[in-house]
Amino acid sequence: MKGSTDSLLALAMLVVGFACFAKLCVALGGKPPATTSAEIFGAAGVLSILAGFLFLAGLLPAAARHDPSAPLFGRDAEIVPTGRSTLRRIVLAVPLIALFVIVADQFGPWREAVREQPAQPKEVATAPAQPAPPSAGPVSAPAPEPAVPARESAAKPSPPAELAPAPVTPAQPVQQTALAPAAQPEMATPPETVAPLPPQPSAQPTAPEGHRDAVVWLAVSADGHEIMSASTDRMIKLWDIDGKRLIRNLGVHKDMARTALFMPDGRTALTAGDDGEIAQRQLSDGAVLHVFSSGQNGGVNKLAVSPDGKRAVSGHDTGSVIVWDLEKGTVLHLLPGHDWSVSAVAVSPDGTKALTASIDGELKLWDIVAGKQLRSWLGHDRGAYGALFTADGHHAVTGSGDYTIKLWDLDSFKEVRRFDGHSGTVYALALSADGKRLGSVSLDGTARLWNMDTGAEIAEFDPGTGPIYAVAFAADGTLLTGGIDRTIRDWPAAGGDGTVLFAGAPE
Repeated sequence: MKGSTDSLLALAMLVVGFACFAKLCVALGGKPPATTSAEIFGAAGVLSILAGFLFLAGLLPAAARHDPSAPLFGRDAEIVPTGRSTLRRIVLAVPLIALFVIVADQFGPWREAVREQPAQPKEVATAPAQPAPPSAGPVSAPAPEPAVPARESAAKPSPPAELAPAPVTPAQPVQQTALAPAAQPEMATPPETVAPLPPQPSAQPTAPEGHRDAVVWLAVSADGHEIMSASTDRMIKLWDIDGKRLIRNLGVHKDMARTALFMPDGRTALTAGDDGEIAQRQLSDGAVLHVFSSGQNGGVNKLAVSPDGKRAVSGHDTGSVIVWDLEKGTVLHLLPGHDWSVSAVAVSPDGTKALTASIDGELKLWDIVAGKQLRSWLGHDRGAYGALFTADGHHAVTGSGDYTIKLWDLDSFKEVRRFDGHSGTVYALALSADGKRLGSVSLDGTARLWNMDTGAEIAEFDPGTGPIYAVAFAADGTLLTGGIDRTIRDWPAAGGDGTVLFAGAPE
Protein backbone atom coordinates (compact mmCIF):
# COMPACT_ATOMS: atom_id res chain seq x y z
CA MET A 1 0.00 0.00 0.00
CA LYS A 2 2.81 2.30 0.90
CA GLY A 3 4.50 1.74 -2.50
CA SER A 4 1.34 2.62 -4.39
CA THR A 5 0.82 5.77 -2.34
CA ASP A 6 4.42 6.87 -2.90
CA SER A 7 4.08 6.23 -6.65
CA LEU A 8 0.96 8.38 -6.85
CA LEU A 9 2.65 11.14 -4.86
CA ALA A 10 5.73 10.93 -7.11
CA LEU A 11 3.56 11.16 -10.24
CA ALA A 12 1.76 14.21 -8.85
CA MET A 13 5.06 15.90 -8.03
CA LEU A 14 6.49 15.22 -11.48
CA VAL A 15 3.38 16.66 -13.13
CA VAL A 16 3.55 19.79 -11.01
CA GLY A 17 7.30 20.11 -11.66
CA PHE A 18 6.94 19.87 -15.43
CA ALA A 19 4.03 22.33 -15.29
CA CYS A 20 6.34 24.80 -13.53
CA PHE A 21 8.94 24.38 -16.25
CA ALA A 22 6.31 24.75 -19.00
CA LYS A 23 5.20 28.03 -17.42
CA LEU A 24 8.83 29.11 -17.16
CA CYS A 25 9.51 28.40 -20.87
CA VAL A 26 6.48 30.46 -21.93
CA ALA A 27 7.67 33.34 -19.78
CA LEU A 28 11.17 33.23 -21.21
CA GLY A 29 9.91 33.02 -24.80
CA GLY A 30 9.51 36.81 -24.84
CA LYS A 31 10.98 39.59 -22.75
CA PRO A 32 10.00 38.93 -19.08
CA PRO A 33 9.34 42.18 -17.14
CA ALA A 34 11.15 40.75 -14.14
CA THR A 35 13.08 37.63 -13.28
CA THR A 36 11.42 37.00 -9.89
CA SER A 37 8.58 34.87 -11.28
CA ALA A 38 11.02 32.98 -13.47
CA GLU A 39 13.15 32.15 -10.45
CA ILE A 40 10.07 30.98 -8.47
CA PHE A 41 8.87 28.70 -11.25
CA GLY A 42 12.36 27.36 -11.83
CA ALA A 43 12.95 26.58 -8.14
CA ALA A 44 9.50 25.03 -7.68
CA GLY A 45 9.92 22.92 -10.80
CA VAL A 46 13.34 21.61 -9.75
CA LEU A 47 12.18 20.77 -6.24
CA SER A 48 8.98 19.07 -7.43
CA ILE A 49 10.76 16.93 -10.02
CA LEU A 50 13.52 16.07 -7.54
CA ALA A 51 10.97 15.07 -4.89
CA GLY A 52 9.07 12.98 -7.42
CA PHE A 53 12.19 11.04 -8.37
CA LEU A 54 13.10 10.56 -4.71
CA PHE A 55 9.66 9.08 -4.02
CA LEU A 56 9.99 6.78 -7.01
CA ALA A 57 13.38 5.63 -5.81
CA GLY A 58 12.08 5.12 -2.28
CA LEU A 59 14.81 7.28 -0.83
CA LEU A 60 12.55 9.51 1.31
CA PRO A 61 11.83 8.18 4.81
CA ALA A 62 8.45 6.65 5.44
CA ALA A 63 5.96 8.50 7.68
CA ALA A 64 5.41 5.40 9.85
CA ARG A 65 6.12 1.72 9.88
CA HIS A 66 4.93 -1.34 11.86
CA ASP A 67 6.83 -2.48 14.87
CA PRO A 68 7.97 -6.00 14.08
CA SER A 69 7.60 -7.08 17.73
CA ALA A 70 3.91 -6.14 17.86
CA PRO A 71 1.12 -8.48 16.75
CA LEU A 72 -0.17 -8.02 13.23
CA PHE A 73 -3.82 -8.39 14.24
CA GLY A 74 -5.87 -7.83 17.24
CA ARG A 75 -6.16 -5.27 19.90
CA ASP A 76 -2.45 -5.25 20.69
CA ALA A 77 -1.47 -4.36 17.17
CA GLU A 78 -0.01 -0.85 17.01
CA ILE A 79 1.70 1.51 14.56
CA VAL A 80 4.99 2.83 15.79
CA PRO A 81 5.90 6.20 14.18
CA THR A 82 9.47 6.10 12.91
CA GLY A 83 11.60 8.07 10.39
CA ARG A 84 11.66 11.81 9.70
CA SER A 85 8.02 12.65 9.24
CA THR A 86 8.72 16.41 9.29
CA LEU A 87 11.00 16.15 6.19
CA ARG A 88 8.35 14.13 4.45
CA ARG A 89 5.70 16.78 5.14
CA ILE A 90 7.99 19.55 3.79
CA VAL A 91 8.59 17.61 0.58
CA LEU A 92 4.87 17.00 0.20
CA ALA A 93 4.22 20.72 0.67
CA VAL A 94 6.57 21.75 -2.19
CA PRO A 95 4.29 20.75 -5.10
CA LEU A 96 1.30 22.26 -3.31
CA ILE A 97 3.12 25.57 -2.99
CA ALA A 98 4.18 25.39 -6.64
CA LEU A 99 0.62 24.67 -7.69
CA PHE A 100 -0.62 27.62 -5.68
CA VAL A 101 1.94 29.90 -7.35
CA ILE A 102 0.80 28.82 -10.82
CA VAL A 103 -2.88 29.43 -10.02
CA ALA A 104 -2.14 32.79 -8.41
CA ASP A 105 0.03 33.87 -11.36
CA GLN A 106 -2.68 32.90 -13.82
CA PHE A 107 -5.77 34.29 -12.09
CA GLY A 108 -4.51 36.86 -9.59
CA PRO A 109 -5.82 40.45 -9.54
CA TRP A 110 -2.53 41.83 -10.82
CA ARG A 111 -3.07 39.86 -14.03
CA GLU A 112 -5.70 42.35 -15.21
CA ALA A 113 -3.37 45.27 -14.60
CA VAL A 114 -0.76 43.67 -16.83
CA ARG A 115 -3.32 43.04 -19.56
CA GLU A 116 -4.45 46.69 -19.53
CA GLN A 117 -0.97 48.01 -20.27
CA PRO A 118 -0.56 48.91 -23.95
CA ALA A 119 1.79 46.65 -25.84
CA GLN A 120 5.08 48.31 -26.77
CA PRO A 121 5.74 48.25 -30.52
CA LYS A 122 8.86 46.49 -31.77
CA GLU A 123 11.72 48.63 -32.97
CA VAL A 124 11.51 48.95 -36.78
CA ALA A 125 13.84 51.02 -38.96
CA THR A 126 11.86 53.00 -41.50
CA ALA A 127 13.05 55.32 -44.22
CA PRO A 128 11.93 58.96 -43.97
CA ALA A 129 9.10 59.94 -46.32
CA GLN A 130 11.13 62.73 -47.91
CA PRO A 131 14.87 63.33 -47.62
CA ALA A 132 15.82 66.52 -45.94
CA PRO A 133 17.20 69.12 -48.38
CA PRO A 134 20.99 69.36 -48.31
CA SER A 135 22.49 72.17 -46.32
CA ALA A 136 24.03 75.14 -48.04
CA GLY A 137 27.41 74.29 -46.62
CA PRO A 138 30.29 72.74 -48.60
CA VAL A 139 29.75 69.26 -50.02
CA SER A 140 32.54 66.72 -49.58
CA ALA A 141 34.06 65.38 -52.79
CA PRO A 142 33.16 61.79 -53.71
CA ALA A 143 35.78 59.06 -53.27
CA PRO A 144 37.91 58.61 -56.41
CA GLU A 145 37.01 55.65 -58.58
CA PRO A 146 39.58 52.96 -59.34
CA ALA A 147 41.63 53.66 -62.43
CA VAL A 148 40.39 51.96 -65.59
CA PRO A 149 42.06 51.57 -68.99
CA ALA A 150 41.66 54.53 -71.31
CA ARG A 151 39.33 52.86 -73.76
CA GLU A 152 37.10 51.66 -70.93
CA SER A 153 36.89 55.09 -69.32
CA ALA A 154 35.93 56.66 -72.64
CA ALA A 155 32.98 54.32 -72.99
CA LYS A 156 31.94 54.45 -69.37
CA PRO A 157 28.91 56.74 -68.77
CA SER A 158 29.61 59.64 -66.44
CA PRO A 159 27.34 59.99 -63.44
CA PRO A 160 24.72 62.75 -63.68
CA ALA A 161 25.66 66.04 -62.03
CA GLU A 162 24.00 66.65 -58.68
CA LEU A 163 21.71 69.71 -58.82
CA ALA A 164 21.12 72.08 -55.89
CA PRO A 165 17.48 71.97 -54.77
CA ALA A 166 15.33 75.01 -55.44
CA PRO A 167 14.64 77.08 -52.31
CA VAL A 168 11.24 76.53 -50.72
CA THR A 169 9.21 79.77 -50.41
CA PRO A 170 6.81 79.94 -47.44
CA ALA A 171 3.19 79.78 -48.60
CA GLN A 172 1.34 83.11 -48.39
CA PRO A 173 -2.20 83.20 -46.93
CA VAL A 174 -4.75 83.14 -49.72
CA GLN A 175 -8.39 84.18 -49.49
CA GLN A 176 -10.60 81.30 -50.42
CA THR A 177 -14.12 81.35 -51.78
CA ALA A 178 -16.69 78.63 -51.88
CA LEU A 179 -16.66 78.61 -55.68
CA ALA A 180 -12.93 78.59 -56.41
CA PRO A 181 -10.72 77.25 -53.65
CA ALA A 182 -7.09 78.22 -54.09
CA ALA A 183 -4.65 75.49 -55.09
CA GLN A 184 -2.20 74.41 -52.43
CA PRO A 185 1.45 75.22 -53.22
CA GLU A 186 3.53 72.22 -54.35
CA MET A 187 6.21 71.02 -52.00
CA ALA A 188 9.62 71.24 -53.64
CA THR A 189 11.46 67.92 -53.51
CA PRO A 190 15.22 67.70 -53.97
CA PRO A 191 16.33 65.93 -57.16
CA GLU A 192 17.37 62.32 -56.78
CA THR A 193 20.91 61.37 -57.68
CA VAL A 194 21.11 57.78 -58.87
CA ALA A 195 24.42 55.99 -59.19
CA PRO A 196 24.92 54.61 -62.71
CA LEU A 197 25.02 50.88 -63.27
CA PRO A 198 28.50 49.42 -63.65
CA PRO A 199 29.47 48.76 -67.27
CA GLN A 200 28.31 45.32 -68.28
CA PRO A 201 30.49 43.15 -70.55
CA SER A 202 29.06 43.12 -74.02
CA ALA A 203 27.51 39.85 -75.11
CA GLN A 204 29.90 37.80 -77.21
CA PRO A 205 28.73 36.93 -80.71
CA THR A 206 28.28 33.25 -81.42
CA ALA A 207 28.12 31.09 -84.52
CA PRO A 208 26.99 27.46 -84.74
CA GLU A 209 30.06 26.50 -86.77
CA GLY A 210 32.50 27.93 -84.21
CA HIS A 211 34.64 26.09 -81.69
CA ARG A 212 32.83 24.80 -78.62
CA ASP A 213 35.81 25.21 -76.32
CA ALA A 214 39.05 27.17 -75.99
CA VAL A 215 41.10 27.89 -79.11
CA VAL A 216 44.67 26.83 -78.29
CA TRP A 217 46.44 27.05 -81.66
CA LEU A 218 46.36 29.22 -84.80
CA ALA A 219 48.33 28.90 -88.03
CA VAL A 220 48.14 31.01 -91.20
CA SER A 221 48.68 29.53 -94.66
CA ALA A 222 51.61 30.65 -96.79
CA ASP A 223 49.34 32.65 -99.12
CA GLY A 224 47.66 34.31 -96.12
CA HIS A 225 44.11 33.37 -97.16
CA GLU A 226 43.38 30.61 -94.68
CA ILE A 227 43.61 29.97 -90.95
CA MET A 228 43.79 26.60 -89.25
CA SER A 229 42.76 26.33 -85.60
CA ALA A 230 42.96 23.65 -82.92
CA SER A 231 40.79 23.52 -79.83
CA THR A 232 40.22 21.67 -76.61
CA ASP A 233 36.94 20.55 -78.20
CA ARG A 234 39.24 18.10 -80.16
CA MET A 235 38.31 19.72 -83.47
CA ILE A 236 40.57 21.07 -86.23
CA LYS A 237 38.91 23.78 -88.34
CA LEU A 238 39.91 25.47 -91.60
CA TRP A 239 38.76 29.08 -92.10
CA ASP A 240 38.62 31.49 -95.05
CA ILE A 241 40.03 34.83 -93.86
CA ASP A 242 38.86 36.87 -96.84
CA GLY A 243 35.33 35.46 -96.88
CA LYS A 244 35.15 35.23 -93.07
CA ARG A 245 33.60 31.79 -93.19
CA LEU A 246 34.32 28.21 -92.16
CA ILE A 247 35.66 26.20 -95.07
CA ARG A 248 35.36 22.84 -93.32
CA ASN A 249 35.96 20.85 -90.19
CA LEU A 250 39.30 19.37 -91.10
CA GLY A 251 39.18 16.53 -88.58
CA VAL A 252 38.82 15.52 -84.97
CA HIS A 253 41.29 13.99 -82.53
CA LYS A 254 40.44 11.39 -79.94
CA ASP A 255 41.55 13.84 -77.25
CA MET A 256 42.32 17.53 -76.97
CA ALA A 257 43.83 18.96 -80.17
CA ARG A 258 47.03 20.91 -79.57
CA THR A 259 48.71 21.84 -82.85
CA ALA A 260 47.76 22.32 -86.51
CA LEU A 261 50.41 23.20 -89.10
CA PHE A 262 50.26 23.92 -92.84
CA MET A 263 52.77 21.83 -94.77
CA PRO A 264 55.06 23.60 -97.27
CA ASP A 265 53.37 21.81 -100.18
CA GLY A 266 50.19 23.84 -99.56
CA ARG A 267 47.99 20.76 -99.93
CA THR A 268 48.38 18.96 -96.60
CA ALA A 269 48.53 19.68 -92.90
CA LEU A 270 49.88 18.05 -89.75
CA THR A 271 47.71 18.02 -86.65
CA ALA A 272 48.51 16.63 -83.21
CA GLY A 273 46.87 16.23 -79.82
CA ASP A 274 46.77 14.61 -76.43
CA ASP A 275 45.82 11.29 -78.00
CA GLY A 276 49.50 10.89 -78.97
CA GLU A 277 48.79 10.91 -82.70
CA ILE A 278 50.16 13.14 -85.44
CA ALA A 279 47.83 13.03 -88.42
CA GLN A 280 48.79 14.07 -91.95
CA ARG A 281 45.60 15.35 -93.62
CA GLN A 282 44.50 16.64 -96.98
CA LEU A 283 43.32 20.22 -96.83
CA SER A 284 40.82 19.62 -99.63
CA ASP A 285 38.63 17.21 -97.67
CA GLY A 286 40.37 16.44 -94.37
CA ALA A 287 41.17 12.87 -95.37
CA VAL A 288 43.90 11.31 -93.21
CA LEU A 289 46.88 10.22 -95.31
CA HIS A 290 49.13 8.94 -92.54
CA VAL A 291 49.18 8.66 -88.75
CA PHE A 292 52.37 8.95 -86.70
CA SER A 293 51.76 7.39 -83.28
CA SER A 294 53.94 8.31 -80.31
CA GLY A 295 53.12 5.07 -78.47
CA GLN A 296 54.30 5.07 -74.86
CA ASN A 297 55.81 8.56 -75.21
CA GLY A 298 52.43 10.11 -74.41
CA GLY A 299 50.42 13.00 -75.78
CA VAL A 300 51.85 15.45 -78.28
CA ASN A 301 52.05 18.82 -76.53
CA LYS A 302 53.84 20.73 -79.32
CA LEU A 303 54.84 20.09 -82.91
CA ALA A 304 57.08 21.89 -85.41
CA VAL A 305 57.96 21.18 -89.06
CA SER A 306 61.16 21.96 -90.93
CA PRO A 307 60.81 24.57 -93.70
CA ASP A 308 61.43 21.93 -96.39
CA GLY A 309 58.73 19.68 -94.96
CA LYS A 310 61.01 16.67 -94.61
CA ARG A 311 61.17 16.46 -90.82
CA ALA A 312 58.94 17.17 -87.88
CA VAL A 313 59.82 17.45 -84.20
CA SER A 314 57.28 16.64 -81.48
CA GLY A 315 57.47 17.28 -77.74
CA HIS A 316 55.56 14.97 -75.39
CA ASP A 317 54.15 15.03 -71.89
CA THR A 318 56.63 12.34 -70.83
CA GLY A 319 59.56 14.67 -71.61
CA SER A 320 60.48 12.81 -74.80
CA VAL A 321 61.41 14.61 -78.01
CA ILE A 322 60.84 12.71 -81.27
CA VAL A 323 62.25 13.58 -84.69
CA TRP A 324 60.07 12.20 -87.52
CA ASP A 325 61.03 11.48 -91.10
CA LEU A 326 57.89 12.70 -92.87
CA GLU A 327 58.92 11.37 -96.30
CA LYS A 328 59.44 7.82 -95.07
CA GLY A 329 56.81 7.93 -92.33
CA THR A 330 59.25 6.69 -89.69
CA VAL A 331 60.94 7.77 -86.47
CA LEU A 332 64.31 9.33 -87.16
CA HIS A 333 65.42 9.96 -83.54
CA LEU A 334 63.99 9.49 -80.07
CA LEU A 335 65.55 12.06 -77.73
CA PRO A 336 64.61 11.41 -74.06
CA GLY A 337 66.21 14.60 -72.85
CA HIS A 338 63.69 16.42 -70.63
CA ASP A 339 62.82 15.39 -67.08
CA TRP A 340 59.46 17.14 -67.30
CA SER A 341 56.71 17.60 -69.85
CA VAL A 342 57.77 19.41 -73.03
CA SER A 343 55.93 22.73 -73.42
CA ALA A 344 57.50 24.32 -76.53
CA VAL A 345 59.17 23.20 -79.78
CA ALA A 346 60.73 25.20 -82.61
CA VAL A 347 62.78 24.20 -85.68
CA SER A 348 65.53 26.41 -87.10
CA PRO A 349 65.15 28.05 -90.54
CA ASP A 350 67.72 25.68 -92.06
CA GLY A 351 65.93 22.64 -90.65
CA THR A 352 68.96 21.22 -88.85
CA LYS A 353 68.32 22.27 -85.25
CA ALA A 354 65.45 22.28 -82.79
CA LEU A 355 64.83 24.18 -79.60
CA THR A 356 62.65 22.57 -76.95
CA ALA A 357 61.48 23.79 -73.56
CA SER A 358 59.84 22.10 -70.60
CA ILE A 359 57.60 23.07 -67.71
CA ASP A 360 60.57 23.32 -65.34
CA GLY A 361 62.06 26.21 -67.38
CA GLU A 362 64.83 24.13 -68.95
CA LEU A 363 65.79 24.86 -72.59
CA LYS A 364 67.58 22.42 -74.90
CA LEU A 365 69.14 22.88 -78.32
CA TRP A 366 69.31 19.78 -80.55
CA ASP A 367 71.00 18.69 -83.73
CA ILE A 368 68.02 16.88 -85.27
CA VAL A 369 70.04 15.52 -88.20
CA ALA A 370 72.57 13.73 -85.98
CA GLY A 371 70.07 13.27 -83.11
CA LYS A 372 72.21 14.73 -80.33
CA GLN A 373 71.91 17.44 -77.73
CA LEU A 374 74.01 20.54 -78.27
CA ARG A 375 73.24 22.51 -75.12
CA SER A 376 70.96 22.54 -72.11
CA TRP A 377 70.40 25.50 -69.78
CA LEU A 378 67.88 26.86 -67.31
CA GLY A 379 66.32 29.69 -69.24
CA HIS A 380 63.43 30.60 -66.95
CA ASP A 381 62.50 30.34 -63.29
CA ARG A 382 59.21 28.71 -64.30
CA GLY A 383 57.93 26.73 -67.25
CA ALA A 384 58.84 27.95 -70.74
CA TYR A 385 55.91 28.22 -73.18
CA GLY A 386 56.25 29.41 -76.74
CA ALA A 387 59.55 29.22 -78.59
CA LEU A 388 60.69 30.40 -82.02
CA PHE A 389 63.84 31.01 -84.03
CA THR A 390 64.65 34.33 -85.64
CA ALA A 391 65.36 34.44 -89.38
CA ASP A 392 69.16 34.30 -88.91
CA GLY A 393 68.93 31.01 -87.01
CA HIS A 394 71.34 32.27 -84.34
CA HIS A 395 68.75 33.69 -81.97
CA ALA A 396 65.64 32.35 -80.34
CA VAL A 397 62.79 33.80 -78.29
CA THR A 398 61.01 32.08 -75.39
CA GLY A 399 58.12 33.04 -73.12
CA SER A 400 57.54 31.79 -69.61
CA GLY A 401 55.53 31.32 -66.48
CA ASP A 402 57.79 33.90 -64.83
CA TYR A 403 55.89 36.45 -67.00
CA THR A 404 58.98 37.34 -69.07
CA ILE A 405 59.95 36.96 -72.73
CA LYS A 406 63.64 36.49 -73.45
CA LEU A 407 65.76 36.78 -76.59
CA TRP A 408 68.70 34.35 -76.60
CA ASP A 409 72.00 34.31 -78.46
CA LEU A 410 72.36 30.64 -79.45
CA ASP A 411 76.09 30.98 -80.08
CA SER A 412 76.92 32.19 -76.57
CA PHE A 413 73.67 31.00 -74.90
CA LYS A 414 73.36 34.38 -73.21
CA GLU A 415 70.25 36.46 -72.72
CA VAL A 416 70.31 39.39 -75.14
CA ARG A 417 67.04 41.15 -74.37
CA ARG A 418 64.05 40.88 -72.12
CA PHE A 419 60.46 41.90 -72.84
CA ASP A 420 58.63 42.79 -69.62
CA GLY A 421 54.97 43.72 -69.28
CA HIS A 422 52.76 40.65 -68.93
CA SER A 423 51.29 39.87 -65.52
CA GLY A 424 50.61 36.20 -66.25
CA THR A 425 52.20 33.21 -67.95
CA VAL A 426 53.30 34.00 -71.50
CA TYR A 427 51.74 31.09 -73.35
CA ALA A 428 52.54 31.56 -77.06
CA LEU A 429 54.67 33.70 -79.38
CA ALA A 430 54.63 34.68 -83.05
CA LEU A 431 57.10 36.60 -85.22
CA SER A 432 56.04 38.93 -88.02
CA ALA A 433 57.11 38.15 -91.60
CA ASP A 434 59.73 40.90 -91.56
CA GLY A 435 61.03 39.81 -88.16
CA LYS A 436 60.62 43.28 -86.65
CA ARG A 437 57.63 42.65 -84.41
CA LEU A 438 56.92 40.01 -81.84
CA GLY A 439 53.41 39.00 -80.82
CA SER A 440 52.71 37.41 -77.45
CA VAL A 441 49.63 36.17 -75.62
CA SER A 442 49.25 35.41 -71.96
CA LEU A 443 47.07 33.90 -69.29
CA ASP A 444 46.66 37.46 -67.98
CA GLY A 445 44.09 37.88 -70.77
CA THR A 446 46.12 40.24 -72.96
CA ALA A 447 47.97 40.13 -76.26
CA ARG A 448 50.93 42.41 -76.90
CA LEU A 449 53.08 43.65 -79.75
CA TRP A 450 56.81 44.24 -79.17
CA ASN A 451 59.64 45.90 -81.03
CA MET A 452 62.22 43.17 -81.58
CA ASP A 453 65.13 45.62 -81.85
CA THR A 454 64.46 47.54 -78.63
CA GLY A 455 62.21 45.30 -76.56
CA ALA A 456 59.70 48.15 -76.21
CA GLU A 457 56.01 47.41 -76.12
CA ILE A 458 54.16 48.70 -79.20
CA ALA A 459 50.59 47.89 -78.25
CA GLU A 460 48.49 46.00 -75.74
CA PHE A 461 45.21 44.30 -76.62
CA ASP A 462 42.72 43.28 -73.96
CA PRO A 463 39.39 41.75 -75.02
CA GLY A 464 38.43 41.31 -71.38
CA THR A 465 37.39 37.70 -71.90
CA GLY A 466 40.04 35.74 -70.01
CA PRO A 467 43.23 33.83 -70.87
CA ILE A 468 44.53 33.88 -74.46
CA TYR A 469 46.35 30.78 -75.71
CA ALA A 470 47.05 31.18 -79.44
CA VAL A 471 48.65 33.87 -81.60
CA ALA A 472 49.66 34.30 -85.26
CA PHE A 473 50.33 37.12 -87.72
CA ALA A 474 47.99 37.53 -90.67
CA ALA A 475 49.36 38.39 -94.11
CA ASP A 476 48.40 42.05 -93.72
CA GLY A 477 50.38 42.34 -90.46
CA THR A 478 47.41 42.24 -88.10
CA LEU A 479 47.57 40.03 -85.04
CA LEU A 480 45.28 37.02 -84.68
CA THR A 481 44.49 35.54 -81.28
CA GLY A 482 42.43 32.69 -79.85
CA GLY A 483 41.55 31.99 -76.27
CA ILE A 484 39.23 30.65 -73.64
CA ASP A 485 36.25 32.57 -75.06
CA ARG A 486 36.26 30.23 -78.12
CA THR A 487 36.68 33.12 -80.56
CA ILE A 488 39.35 34.07 -83.09
CA ARG A 489 40.05 37.82 -83.04
CA ASP A 490 41.84 40.21 -85.36
CA TRP A 491 43.83 43.11 -83.86
CA PRO A 492 45.16 46.12 -85.84
CA ALA A 493 48.92 46.29 -86.32
CA ALA A 494 49.12 49.83 -84.96
CA GLY A 495 47.06 49.04 -81.85
CA GLY A 496 43.44 49.68 -80.97
CA ASP A 497 40.28 47.67 -80.61
CA GLY A 498 40.03 44.28 -82.26
CA THR A 499 37.16 42.52 -83.98
CA VAL A 500 35.77 39.02 -83.73
CA LEU A 501 36.85 37.33 -86.92
CA PHE A 502 35.30 33.94 -86.16
CA ALA A 503 32.89 33.56 -83.24
CA GLY A 504 32.66 30.55 -80.98
CA ALA A 505 29.68 28.24 -80.84
CA PRO A 506 26.85 29.00 -78.39
CA GLU A 507 27.35 27.51 -74.95
